Amino acid sequence: MNPESEGFTDLLQQAEQLTADMDSGTELPHLERNLLQILEAGQRLLTRTTPASQENVDVQASILLGSKGFVLPKISDRLEGLRTATTFESLEPVRDTDIQGFLKNERENALLAVIEQTRKNTFEGVERRQWECMENEWERDKEKILNSLLGSGPDSFQFQQDLEMSVPDGQLSLGRSSLDHAEMAYARQVFVYNEHVIENGILPSLIDMFAEVANNIGEQSVIDLWKLVQCMTEIPLGQMYGNKPSIIRLDKQIQAHFVARAKHYLEKTYISYLESTISSNLRQAELGGVPGTYRLVLSYLKVRPPVTARLPEDGILDGQPVWALLFFCLRCGDLKAVKHVIDRAKNQLGDFPTFFEEYMSTSDHRLNPGNDTKINLQYRRIVKNCSDPYKRAVYCVIGRCDWREDHTDILDKIDDYLWMKLSHVGDPQLLDGNQERLSLVELQKMLLEEYGESYFNGYQQPFLYFQVLFLTGQFEAAIEFFSRIERLRYLAVHTALVLYDMKLLVIPANCQCQILSQDASDFPSLRRLNIARLMMMYTRKFEATDAREALQYFYFLRNLKTAKGENLFMSCVSELVLETREFDMLLGRMERDGTRKSGAIDKFNQDTQKITEMVAKDTEAKGMFEDAVKLYDLSQNHEKALSLMNKLLSQVVAVAPAPQSTRDRLSSMAISMAERYNSVGHEATQVTTKTFHLLLDLITFFDLCHTGSMDKAIEVMQDIKLLPFKPAEVDLRVSSFKNYSDEIRRCLPDLLLATMNILLSKYQQLRGTGLQSLIGRHSRTEDGGKETHLKMLRSQAKTLIMFAGMLPYRLPGDTNARLVQIEVLMN
Repeated sequence: MNPESEGFTDLLQQAEQLTADMDSGTELPHLERNLLQILEAGQRLLTRTTPASQENVDVQASILLGSKGFVLPKISDRLEGLRTATTFESLEPVRDTDIQGFLKNERENALLAVIEQTRKNTFEGVERRQWECMENEWERDKEKILNSLLGSGPDSFQFQQDLEMSVPDGQLSLGRSSLDHAEMAYARQVFVYNEHVIENGILPSLIDMFAEVANNIGEQSVIDLWKLVQCMTEIPLGQMYGNKPSIIRLDKQIQAHFVARAKHYLEKTYISYLESTISSNLRQAELGGVPGTYRLVLSYLKVRPPVTARLPEDGILDGQPVWALLFFCLRCGDLKAVKHVIDRAKNQLGDFPTFFEEYMSTSDHRLNPGNDTKINLQYRRIVKNCSDPYKRAVYCVIGRCDWREDHTDILDKIDDYLWMKLSHVGDPQLLDGNQERLSLVELQKMLLEEYGESYFNGYQQPFLYFQVLFLTGQFEAAIEFFSRIERLRYLAVHTALVLYDMKLLVIPANCQCQILSQDASDFPSLRRLNIARLMMMYTRKFEATDAREALQYFYFLRNLKTAKGENLFMSCVSELVLETREFDMLLGRMERDGTRKSGAIDKFNQDTQKITEMVAKDTEAKGMFEDAVKLYDLSQNHEKALSLMNKLLSQVVAVAPAPQSTRDRLSSMAISMAERYNSVGHEATQVTTKTFHLLLDLITFFDLCHTGSMDKAIEVMQDIKLLPFKPAEVDLRVSSFKNYSDEIRRCLPDLLLATMNILLSKYQQLRGTGLQSLIGRHSRTEDGGKETHLKMLRSQAKTLIMFAGMLPYRLPGDTNARLVQIEVLMN
């Protein structure tokens, strides 16, 4: 057994024995000490300990550090030589004659200033980058929240909004538009284009109209964007006729055409770059000779010398490396210029002239299988390991070799990188299985999914990322990216309109999808853009102040259907009307003479009545019944208009009239409708019409009641023959009451109480007049007629009580009690 373990065991046993001896079963005495006494006791205990000698400490430290490879004496010497206090301490002042000290101080001051400035710049840069990253993340989160608020479920276009949350009328009367000058200019062009569509005339080019706006505004990035869209959409009409956009976009010839147009755009912009560079350095460029691409490239290389690690391979032509000249001519897209260089240096280029001849002679620039295998084999064995980067790049373009090579030593811009990748793109089905080639689908996936927005710094360079996606045929993803940036959303919308008009925009079958989505039946790289949701998101900005302009954008959706099969244009119009409450301006209104005043939607030659009725149904569903009555009336649905009006009137019949009240507004509307229907006719049923007129009579009755015209009120009630005033009429009125609608039955309690109160008032008034006559004349000769009238009033009240009891309609309990109470007061 280990001696050390035995010693610890003995100590443990002794400690336990001491504890057992001390445990007597009684509570031990306690010592109370303050903090000062505890501190003094601790100091005394410390002085009793034997201090470790310095030698032991050094030995232990050497053992500890020596195991890690450190020599303690050397470390101690180095640490003692360091003086951190004087590193950044203020410098000692020097005398004016001490040149050496002055220079030393200046040098140290300069070093300290550089260190401090670098530290300050570093912290500021880190903080700036941190805030930029936070802002970018916040923008992305805001867009996600916005998309989620717009919804992806089946009720996305069915916004349930309370009446209190509607746009106030005061906000609609603002004279200032919510559109800025650029958005307003594009909206005018949309209006002009729709005018041609409505008139069935020759349609102008929508993209040319938008490009004209960009040129007038003068923002170069937007001008370049429309040039890009114009270039990519120049497709032969014969390849697009009669096909769906998804079929057109997946067509091999169309995809090859997109690649060719993208390369053409990049080559034209590169020529413009060369020209601008040369124009800024005319003396150094020494531009001259026969105008053309070759002279342009030659002058550019004098300004920007080519990259060469060592001596260029295969010689020099006109003072420049041959392969550099070939590459830059090829980069400009001028094959004739490339042929010119090859012809002059043919003897130095080996088999390459043969490859280029075939490359130039074919329309799709594809080599035959034999030469294709030969140039790839030559590239792998010789060219790939050569020192000339331009030679490797030219071979990769002509032979489509090694598409994974990025050629970063000579391709330092995104445009150059993209041009090189597009030069490699080919149809995988036409290639040799032993050769790995780049397809358009692989390129699209690499740029959108593998690299994405973060790699291209999309939010800081939105036009560059848009160009990358658009040039690779990812139109929907490019537009969706712009739509997430509020200041560029108008460009996303109008670009989408151009592509949609040209049948190049792939849209989902369900308009409730997110703005960018994928269909399971589509090709993996194909995305679908929900143009309806994009349009709604854009117009929401200005629909409250520019409702007519919003209609122009919605008109593009006239050929689309909602999930319920409704016309999407009509649905958007309905939503617009409900949001803005501009019923008269958008839908028109009915005049007093029965004619309809046109609204903004009439110019679109759509089924105005159907649109108005759809808006009326949506308005009714949201509980906006007054507006629904006007809209049903406007859509010539008189039956629905009157039935809704009956429900509204039945709720306010017994309410006391007041200026600007709901009752006053509804009664005015009902009277106007009644006058118009009586003069021009209507198509409502007889039952609904009878109820409507009866409710108007009841309103007249209650108006007379509230004004104190009791005799006229009783006459009105007797004329409408709703309540019995003679016992012989009770059975007839009870049987007739079964034929009345619920709107009339709902008014019965108030009618009975109001009529009974009138009878009571007349009774009390007549009785008071009779008592005064007795006191004044001490005669009863004149009281016989009054007594008969009082008896008649009591009989009428009793008849009403009998009628109320015989009705097959349950009256509220307090109504019966109050009726009986009034009858008691009359007896």
